[in-house]
Parts: sequence; structure tokens; C-alpha cells
Amino acid sequence: MKMRAVSALLTFTSLLLCLTITLARAEQPTPSHLPPGLVEVMVPSNDTAAGFEPGSVVPTALKAESSVAASSAVSSSPALTRPTLVDASTISAGDTAWMLTATALVMMMTIPGLALFYAGMVRKKNVLTTTAHSFAAVCVVTVLWVFIGYSLAFSPGSAYLGGGDRMMLQGMAFMKEAGKLTVHNIAPTVPESVFMLFQLTFAIITPALITGAFAERMKFSALILFVSLWSLVVYAPVAHWVWDPSGWLAAMGVLDFAGGTVVHINAGISGLVAAIIIGPRIGFGKEPMPPHNLVLTVIGASLLWVGWFGFNAGSAGAADGRAGMAMLVTQVAAAVGALAWMGAEWARRGKPSVLGLVSGAVSGLVAITPASGFVGVNGAFCIGAVAGAACYWGATSLKSRLGYDDSLDVFGVHAIGGIVGALMTGIFAVKGIGGAEGNLLKQAIGVVATTIYAGVMTALILAVVDLMVGVRVTAESEREGLDIEQHGEHVL
Repeated sequence: MKMRAVSALLTFTSLLLCLTITLARAEQPTPSHLPPGLVEVMVPSNDTAAGFEPGSVVPTALKAESSVAASSAVSSSPALTRPTLVDASTISAGDTAWMLTATALVMMMTIPGLALFYAGMVRKKNVLTTTAHSFAAVCVVTVLWVFIGYSLAFSPGSAYLGGGDRMMLQGMAFMKEAGKLTVHNIAPTVPESVFMLFQLTFAIITPALITGAFAERMKFSALILFVSLWSLVVYAPVAHWVWDPSGWLAAMGVLDFAGGTVVHINAGISGLVAAIIIGPRIGFGKEPMPPHNLVLTVIGASLLWVGWFGFNAGSAGAADGRAGMAMLVTQVAAAVGALAWMGAEWARRGKPSVLGLVSGAVSGLVAITPASGFVGVNGAFCIGAVAGAACYWGATSLKSRLGYDDSLDVFGVHAIGGIVGALMTGIFAVKGIGGAEGNLLKQAIGVVATTIYAGVMTALILAVVDLMVGVRVTAESEREGLDIEQHGEHVL
């Protein structure tokens, strides 16, 4: 039965892939070397305040940091298209300070934020292994990101995958005495080391999110292998498609400011596939599986909320007005999402649950992620409201109807919320905020492409891991609890 389901899934996704390629070819414009919202401008001959040579071409994001007149003419000369060694005087201290802070905030989202959020929702016998999943993801992905992941995602290559220029961070430089350092073309006012670290935190939290879908039943050895393979085979390519200017979705004009497709749809779809292939927990649907400690979940959700300011506002790559607007709409969408979920649950069940309240906030945060640098307050209200209601439906009615055991609602919150946010970005994007107009069809192509790729590759990775070490613990181990069986420890 399981093999038939996998076969049907692969057949269905293959057909969707053909449709996506057809639509992509019809929609793809002339490739741009800059992310949506950035244009090239010429530095006039009387301005060297920002450290650029007169006559040079820089992205408009840098213009906010200099005293260049607003009337500067647009130039067709090429801007930075790859990581480049520059003079240290081109670095903005304000942007760098903000990006360092944002990096720490996003790291806090995984440890301790996500670790606590998930730990509170599992049974007591599986608390330690659940927190270990997040902690292990930090360690494993950090090593892989330095080794090759960053290079595959953000160095020049093809439209589908980066090259090997930054393997082991080769070429990333800081020369104090010479006053030189490298910057990435996406964030040219901060050191490349800071940009790399910021992107690392996204690469960490994405596979960590997936672990909630198969909580309480996967071997820890399988978890390590899965995270390792998934981060390189799934995360890095999709990040390149969407965020690197040479990526095919970026060139098409798909908008994803901070990770609606790269992080949330990617993780949510992968989580659903994993939950179906691994199978439900013993007793699922037949015996109660109440959360162990919802106080831990509320604390974790609170840390996620605060950390999300770094997630979204940090994606501006600068301490500027766009970062401020991204932070504002993040707060609004989270609050509205929480109220929408609470209202839907209150109307259906007669009581609003604390778990529902915090889940609604996370739903709003997920949905505003792709839109945060493109929409205003009105858009944030609408996105938060739709996401709260849609994710409540996905985590309750849809899950119950289809019968899959997505333990901690990774699909219901992150995939559903990510899809809502990605599509509504195409509706509510304001050109005056993000420099780009929304296009619903292009956003849909991004959603479908990510869904297909993540689903198919996750199934293949799980098949490989199962052949290597076996994916699932024994029934006896599952009943005993993974804390004792996998780690030899337990919570008193």
C-alpha cells in the first residue's frame, strides 16, 4: 500500500513538473542580474561619499547609504554579479551591525525557539530526542554549509545550481592591513562573512522544521543522514533558484523576500511526504497523544515570534526603511493570524485553545515571510487573516480527512501558510515598497516548482536513508520512548 502511494505521488508530481516547465518557458523574461526591486545607477562625478569611484555602477540599495542625488541616471553598465573583493570603506557599519543582530535572532529561532516549541507538543518520553533534532540540525548544517552548501546556493553557476567557487569558503577574504574584504552581490554593504552566516541560519531552521512531521518515530542516525542529504540536495538548489539573481525563478520575477518558498513550502511539503512514507505513530487516531508541556510550546513560540523580526527584516540586507516596513508587517500579520485561528477554533469548538493561539501566530508569521519586503499594512492584515483560518483548516479538517500523521503540523502550518503567503504576495505586492509588482501566475509557478522538487527529492532521500540505516525505530522502541531507546536518557 505504501509503495502504491509513493508510485502515485511520483506519477502525479511528474505531470505537474511538465506543466511547470511549460508555464516557466512561457513566462520567463530576459534574465536580470539583480534581485527584484534593485536597479543599476551611475555614481555622479561629484560623489565619492560612499567609497565608490565616480562613474561606477551600484545597486540602488547602496544609494540609500550614500549622498548620491536622487536624480542619478540609470546606467546599463553591469553591477556586481558575483562575490567580489572591495575596499573596506564601502561597508556600512549600520547595515553590518543590523545584519549581525538579525543573524543572532534567526539562530535563536532554532535553538532554543523551535526546540522548545516542538518539545512541548510531544509526549514526555520523547522530549529529549525532539530537542536533539533541532540541536543536531544546527551542528550538521553548519559544517555542510561551510563545506559546500553556501557555494551551491549563492555562488555563480547555472540557473539551477551554484558552482564550487566558495567550497570551504575559498575566496572569502578579510584583509585588515590592506583594507579589503569580500562582499556578496546580493548584500554589497556588509561583509560576505556576515551574509554567509545570515543565510546559514535559514539553511539550519528549514530541515529542523521538517523534523516535527515525523516526531516520535525516526531513528536518530536516520535523522542525521536525512538532514545532511536534504540540506544539500533540496535546500541549496531551491535557495539558488529563488534568491540568487542567476536562479531561474529569480530571473522570472518570482517574489520571495524571506523564505515562503525556500523555507516554508520546502519544509512543509517535505514533512508531509516524510510523514506519509514513514507512517503514523503507533496508536495514532486510536489513543490520546496530548502535548507534554504547553508552557514550553508558548515560550518557544514567543522566541520564534521575536526571532522572526531578524528573519524578515534582516532579509532587507540593510538597516533601512524596507527593513522597518518588513518588521512592521511581520508584527501585524502574526497578531492577525493568531486572532483568526483563535476565532475559527472558538466558533467550531466553543473554546479557544492556547495551542491554537500560538499556532495561529506562527501561521501569520509563515505567510508574511515571502511578502514582508513587498507589502504594506493592508496586505499584512489580509495575509494574516487568510493564513490563520487556512492553517487551522489544514491542521485540523484536512489532516483528519486524509488521515496522515503529521505529528506537529508541519504541513498544516508551514506548507499551507507558505502557499497562502506566496500567492498573496502576487496580489498585494506594492511596487513603491519592494520595487516590483506582483504576478499571481509567476508566484504559482514558484509554488508548484518547489512543491514538486521538494516532494520527489524527499521521497528519494528517505529511500536512500532507509537502505543505509533504516528510517523508523522498532515498535518496542517507540512504545518505550525515544529518549531512553535512542539516547539512554530521560526527563524526570
